[in-house]
Amino acid sequence: MLDPMLDALQIVLQPRILLMVVGGCVIGTLIGMLPGLGPMSIIAIMIPIAISIGDPSAALILLAAVYYGAIFGGSTSSILINAPGVASTVATSFDGFPLARRGEAGKALTVAAIASFVGGTVGAVLLMIFAPMLASVALLFHSAEYFAMMVVGLSAIAAFAGTGQVAKALTMTVLGLMIATVGQGALFNSTRFTGGILELQSGIGFITLAMAMFALPEALYLVLDPKRSKRGEGGGSSEIKGLRITRAEARQIAPVIGRQSIQGFLIGVLPGAGATIASFLGYAVERNIAKGADQAEFGNGSLKGLAAPEAANNAACTGSFVPLLTLGIPGSGTTAILLGALIALNVTPGPRLMTDQPDIFWGVIMSMYIGNVVLLVLNLPLIPYIAKLLAVPRTYLIPFILFFTLMGAYIGQNNTTELLLLVGLGVMATILRFADYPLAPLLIGFILGPMLENNFARAMQLYGGPSFILERPMTLGLLVFAAVLIVLPSWRARRARLRKAGVAEGD
Repeated sequence: MLDPMLDALQIVLQPRILLMVVGGCVIGTLIGMLPGLGPMSIIAIMIPIAISIGDPSAALILLAAVYYGAIFGGSTSSILINAPGVASTVATSFDGFPLARRGEAGKALTVAAIASFVGGTVGAVLLMIFAPMLASVALLFHSAEYFAMMVVGLSAIAAFAGTGQVAKALTMTVLGLMIATVGQGALFNSTRFTGGILELQSGIGFITLAMAMFALPEALYLVLDPKRSKRGEGGGSSEIKGLRITRAEARQIAPVIGRQSIQGFLIGVLPGAGATIASFLGYAVERNIAKGADQAEFGNGSLKGLAAPEAANNAACTGSFVPLLTLGIPGSGTTAILLGALIALNVTPGPRLMTDQPDIFWGVIMSMYIGNVVLLVLNLPLIPYIAKLLAVPRTYLIPFILFFTLMGAYIGQNNTTELLLLVGLGVMATILRFADYPLAPLLIGFILGPMLENNFARAMQLYGGPSFILERPMTLGLLVFAAVLIVLPSWRARRARLRKAGVAEGD
């Protein structure tokens, strides 16, 4: 294995290939920073350019650099204006945006860049060592296990429910699942809940819903409460505090980044899971294992809550290349486009790719090391300038947020109906925020709903009923794990109340 790795490293270090890596990272980072575009659209646009290169190895290295560059840069809009452009950066906004609102946007961007770098690098190391073995493990997952994985993802709602808010979080999750059923189902050739509107046959776009849940309510809040930004509750702070993290903060987030880099990679290996599930589960796990004041800080500007999803989604992005290259199975929409690019380049991904075309397999992996360094070098010097975006006066910031919100929704589906949906859902989200309903569970339910429904239906067809839950131990184990994630926060809260009551009686 060492010889083809060294040969691939020599290929990647050629000036032409290095230019591909740098160019792909720059393009991906810029696209990731703009809400509404995302890696899928830019990779689809760049496929003709990649094919024109002629060299399959160089072409795939370019497209891969765009992909992980977009994931790396996708945290910027989530942190600065609460507008996650891709599903995998939704969890980043939960603590990244509160940090930005209190003037720590620079520190938030620094933590995100470091966590992304470590997650991507650890993922590349694990990909290099365990790719063949993990490919065989991924084959053990069938529809039943993927259904259970989606349930585990939905169990993350417990991490986003504050004290006494479990019922509200559950309500919002169900609402998200209901919104996900609008349009044509994957297993049935019929449309549902469209109200006769032709444009809704393909469903409601993720970008539209994400902007409506996070970005648009923020702009409306700034309009409805002019004093809000002055109180430090929104709209950013004109004072950008220190950009560096202290040693104590570094020690605080180091174990989080380490854990979530490994967990994120393992989730990314599973076809159909990907960076979105990894980021939500990473956030949920870290919040559940946090104690006392650390746990209370989640959702209010926790560095751990920011580092966890960023490390997880970048490691999962790297892990998603395991099923793509070794099995020819795309794990997400973006890797499905990459699979199409491979076929267009006359490359057949699968178990024999590593032996038949090692320059392509190992070339992509080696380029990830260099790409992650390039991304860190590109992003860290720009953080002071990017962070100053929040120093823009509110009179300019509100139109800026609205412009990217509307543009992102329109580009997502290319029809004006999305703009009407955006406004309607945005008003609904603003009302829900005033009523203190958490919005994150709604988006989780929407994202995971179609995958949950499709895999459950397939499992029911294969086994003739719900017996698959007991017949497949891995499925049962995942469902038990999901139950633990849901029950554990309530149990810990109840134990804390009883302990507090006992102390009060003792006094």
